[in-house]
Amino acid sequence: MISNELMNKLQKAVARELQVSIQYMWQHVLAKGIKAEPVGALFKQFAINEMLHAEKIAERIAFYGGIPTTQPDPITIGKNLTEMLQIDKKAEEEAVALYKEIIKMAEKEEDYVTRKLFEQILEEEEIHLDKFSSLLEE
Repeated sequence: MISNELMNKLQKAVARELQVSIQYMWQHVLAKGIKAEPVGALFKQFAINEMLHAEKIAERIAFYGGIPTTQPDPITIGKNLTEMLQIDKKAEEEAVALYKEIIKMAEKEEDYVTRKLFEQILEEEEIHLDKFSSLLEE
């Protein structure tokens, strides 16, 4: 078993992954402007990636007898590509911080599978963060 605190963090992670998977997909659909096609394609790719994260975390919650939340964190789309990227960069920064916290907690609780899962997800979230940051510098 894991602590209630760690279970709550896993539920928060699912809510966050659901949020950004929807957010990025709608940004893909609504992106406009000269860079809409390449940035929109990136939003779509990341949306699918985030949904896969949600699935893996939900499976971990179910393993421990929990029921994964179906409620995403608040979704914010943005009015233009720059605003979308700023919103998404912030979301990825928050994910990186949360997942580092989960990794530490899982290690402390000797839950090595959860730790490994979040190390893998963290690596992908840092790639998203780097890409959003780079696009904002252009």
